Amino acid sequence: MKHPHPIREIAARAGLSQATVDRVLHNRGGVRESTVRQVHRAIAELDRLEPASGRTYVIDVVLRTSRGHGAAVRAALDAEIAEVPVLVRPRLHLTDEPAQALDRVGRSRSHGLIVLAPPAPEVADAVARLDVPVVTLNTDLPAGKRIAHVGVDDFDAGATAGHLVDRLLADRAGDVLLINGRGAREAGFRSVLPARRVLTATAGSLLAEAVPPVAGLAEAVPPVAGLAEGGSLRAILAGNPSVRAVYCAGTGGTAEVVAAFAAERRNYDVFVAHGLDEENVALLRAQRISAVLHQDLRSDLRHAVLAILRAQGVLPGPIRSRPAAVQVITPYNVPPAEF
Repeated sequence: MKHPHPIREIAARAGLSQATVDRVLHNRGGVRESTVRQVHRAIAELDRLEPASGRTYVIDVVLRTSRGHGAAVRAALDAEIAEVPVLVRPRLHLTDEPAQALDRVGRSRSHGLIVLAPPAPEVADAVARLDVPVVTLNTDLPAGKRIAHVGVDDFDAGATAGHLVDRLLADRAGDVLLINGRGAREAGFRSVLPARRVLTATAGSLLAEAVPPVAGLAEAVPPVAGLAEGGSLRAILAGNPSVRAVYCAGTGGTAEVVAAFAAERRNYDVFVAHGLDEENVALLRAQRISAVLHQDLRSDLRHAVLAILRAQGVLPGPIRSRPAAVQVITPYNVPPAEF
């Protein structure tokens, strides 16, 4: 069939290999009818998008975060770009070296950048060297280094978690176990819990959040015994019977923590986690955790993509920042439409 689109773009849109698309387009057979329909749908979608711009816009996404959160960002981004009236191809860069990743973006064909990284000088300098529109996600950069900022402030999210833990524990004695802390979330969390002893667990598979430490915090807070040697969460619980509350500051690993308490025949009074994924929704509905702090990634990424396309002159409208508030989800207000 005749069409004006490169095979690679049809394949990317259909979620198929270029070889499969080539077989369909040249009627070579050996392809299921459902696959043929996929290819035709992809071409129809490209036909619909083509008049709006006549080109594909590449948006790079540089993330210094956990793999779980990176996967959530990719899924939300894929859902959103399917709704915009131009063809957008995202490129995800999950990295522990964001400044280097930003320099690589600068040497590539890119139309815009979404970045989630600490506001370190080398990151800000790398962003300043770019000649494409930049939108910051969650953690902002100095004014003049980007066109817009979207998302949830991590310090405020941590402070919200600390407030919830403090109010739910009320006058009961007990220590708090912080899983995957470090960074702005831990700083915010500790800022509202000055009277509580907070133990930090960062060992083993639970170290999922690749964020930098807060300056001076590691020196001010002694490590929990056994963590430096990679002690297990069960060993931490066995050595600290006073732990009565948990805050999982990173994404993922919540079920591991719940299971560790159960294996040690231990209870907790309060459990606050991050991310409204299937695991946390199931634990909320079973009332095994108290609350989940949720970020509407789809909405945040929609505004980031629209800001970049507007900066490129593709779409009309003003370019604005959109800081968002963290949402508190309990067992009684889980969004039914999400899961």
